[in-house]
Amino acid sequence: MSIELCILASGSGGNCTVVRTPAGCVLIDAGVGPRAAARRMNGTGVTVGDVKAICLTHLDSDHFNPCWGESIRSQGMTLFCHLSRIDDLIGRAGEDLRECIVGFEGPFEPLSGLRFGPLSLAHDQTGSHGFLIEGFDSRIGYATDLGWVTAELIERFCDLDVLALESNYDPQMQMDSPRPAFLKQRIMGGRGHLSNQQAFAAVRRILDRHELAGVPLPSHVVLLHRSRQCNCPKLLRKLFLSDVRLSNRLTLAEQFQRSEWLRVGRLRPLIGEQLVLGWG
Repeated sequence: MSIELCILASGSGGNCTVVRTPAGCVLIDAGVGPRAAARRMNGTGVTVGDVKAICLTHLDSDHFNPCWGESIRSQGMTLFCHLSRIDDLIGRAGEDLRECIVGFEGPFEPLSGLRFGPLSLAHDQTGSHGFLIEGFDSRIGYATDLGWVTAELIERFCDLDVLALESNYDPQMQMDSPRPAFLKQRIMGGRGHLSNQQAFAAVRRILDRHELAGVPLPSHVVLLHRSRQCNCPKLLRKLFLSDVRLSNRLTLAEQFQRSEWLRVGRLRPLIGEQLVLGWG
């Protein structure tokens, strides 16, 4: 048994990732609406109806779309967010969603056998959370909207099967862009997003720790939340593929196109598996 990921959307236009397990499906963030998510899921073997829970990194509009409210209520989904943000979430999504919300501070299980360990991240004023996801013989490290890379993240993101990390902008493209100075400062000031170079340094440190620990490197390294205005896939590939360890592991998540299923290996069919022979 194992778990796998499909990134439906990643970027400032909306973020949403499916985690598929033998026990069902969970979303990390829901920054695109349910109709858009359903279109992206078409052909993957899963549907919005398979989603049992949504786990939010934070409440920015590109990470939670209130249009999910009706689907959450009608399908009995559980919506997980940090305990300190529940009132803000209800203010955005409506009081009638309160009974569906579960607040987390420490580890939680959105599905039986699937454990999410949150990591605090310094994004903007209210912060964000990454997740160490464990269960079904798999470990995934997932972090976006970091602000800066914490020592805890480097320490805990070891012995991973999949590493998914934000690589938002190229510094020169950011500085040359027509964006206002306050926005550039917000993004680059240590509580916004990671540059390509910051993300690359973090990925290399994580791979180094795998090697020092004598454990296999992650099967997949996924770069999340790429800026469409201030980044470039060619720049990302040139930088990250300068480390030969990433030559057959790198995936660039996209805003308007889903990824393939990022598989760790499995011992029995997963939800919808019979519908996706040949996918990925």
